[in-house]
Amino acid sequence: MIADTAYDVIVIGGGPAGSTAAALLAEKGRRVLLLEKEKFPRYHIGESLMPFCWFTLDRLGVLPELERIAYTKKHSVQFVTQDGRQSQPFYFFQHTDHPSATTWQVERADFDFMLLNNARSKGAEVRELTSVRRVLKDDSGCVIGVEATDPQGRLLEVFAPMTIDCSGREQVATAREGWRVKDPELNKLSIWTYYRGAKREPGIDEGNTTVAYLPERGWFWYIPMRNDIVSVGIVAEKDYLFSKTKDPAAIFAREIEQNAWIKDHLSTGTQFGEFWVTSEFSYRSKYCAADGLLLAGDAFAFLDPVFSSGVFLALMSGEMAADAVDAALTNGDPSGSQFVEYGEKLCRGIENMRRLVYAFYDTAFSFGRVIKAYPHLRGRLTDCLIGDLFEKDYDELFGAISEFAELPAPLPHGRAPVNVAV
Repeated sequence: MIADTAYDVIVIGGGPAGSTAAALLAEKGRRVLLLEKEKFPRYHIGESLMPFCWFTLDRLGVLPELERIAYTKKHSVQFVTQDGRQSQPFYFFQHTDHPSATTWQVERADFDFMLLNNARSKGAEVRELTSVRRVLKDDSGCVIGVEATDPQGRLLEVFAPMTIDCSGREQVATAREGWRVKDPELNKLSIWTYYRGAKREPGIDEGNTTVAYLPERGWFWYIPMRNDIVSVGIVAEKDYLFSKTKDPAAIFAREIEQNAWIKDHLSTGTQFGEFWVTSEFSYRSKYCAADGLLLAGDAFAFLDPVFSSGVFLALMSGEMAADAVDAALTNGDPSGSQFVEYGEKLCRGIENMRRLVYAFYDTAFSFGRVIKAYPHLRGRLTDCLIGDLFEKDYDELFGAISEFAELPAPLPHGRAPVNVAV
């Protein structure tokens, strides 16, 4: 057993949330250890960035590198009916005159590797191929570090006043404490793959994210990327997708026939690589924190991917976690009570997006009907779509949407316990 006590903060996971938290804490002068079970670069889904990612990426100092990589530029999102009718694109630049109005379609292997290297460059110690097995606690139940295995398979214990769990859907702390709470309705399954040579929209619309509707509360994503590659995926109910076969390729071929726009745009393309399958179980942890522990990114919550909020919420929660943990260390108090504001703000932003996701899946809802009835709310709706989720008042918008769709009550969990250890 190897033991180490040289750190202020341990970060579990090197994805966008973990790399962001580690980079910003190291920049503040904290001694940070980031433990990542895989070797980067590695494949990951979630390629379309929301415009408000710009602000965290700017704070991290990686925008010049993003421009150098020359990812596909994304200026809008559009929606397509089953018979191929396209909505007017929601152009971000029509809503805000700011550099954030242009965002990107990224390859996550390169994007996440860039963020991890940024954390290294700012002084965080990064250990890859190091898998965290569990968090360690003292006699009072306060988290004081982690137990992990190194690349040689040796057990090690690492100690720090604060641990940030950014382990993604693995949820190192959440799963072991039984905190994972599934969303009552958002229980979908995804199948996706890649095409070369598929059609793109002309001009500035070339990099649009397109959401194309399917029957039975399902949809396609269509994300144009670099090198003439398009990411295409289906999200729908498991019972619908697997009703006749469990072969992902056969299901994909069948569903292409269900949307005229998708069929047309893929007609010139060639599918390559495997068909990936994952259950998109939406969930939120019972708590966002405990004594000595804070959760961020998918380790805390996962929403349906329809509005591409995953990377944004990871970046934002990683940034918020860094600031909250730095304040707790400055105060000399790592208890869960230090993270009440963090939990309230994070849950408020997630709830705004969650209500929009529920509306999307309501068969009586369409953006066009809402905007036609309430044209003055188009700007507020675009605020949600770009990721401006945390500060603005959306009561009027969701009051209007509730006339066309059944919206959920806010989930009561996800906040910080006050002076309660795990």
